[in-house]
Amino acid sequence: MNRIKKGDRVIVTAGKDKGKQGDVVRVMGDKVVVSNINLVKRHTKPNPQANQPGGVIEREAPIHASNVMHFNPASGKGERIGTKVLEDGRRLRVFRSSGEAI
Repeated sequence: MNRIKKGDRVIVTAGKDKGKQGDVVRVMGDKVVVSNINLVKRHTKPNPQANQPGGVIEREAPIHASNVMHFNPASGKGERIGTKVLEDGRRLRVFRSSGEAI
């Protein structure tokens, strides 16, 4: 089960960007793309149909989901999350340490 969703605030736990925070832009299976994390340089050809200039472009590359954790603003650290089932049957994502909703 993938606990990370688009728009979540995460902190990187491993790799060259360890300790940095960002928002999840895209989820691709077990990999996630985080804003301003794992930046790589991509050499692209110009594409006049898409109005795209050529050159060296810096963009985010995917990072494995196991290398990021949800950021808890209350504690200021990355924390694990779980799910709680409400009375009406809906599922709610909560932090495991405090039990508060995300």
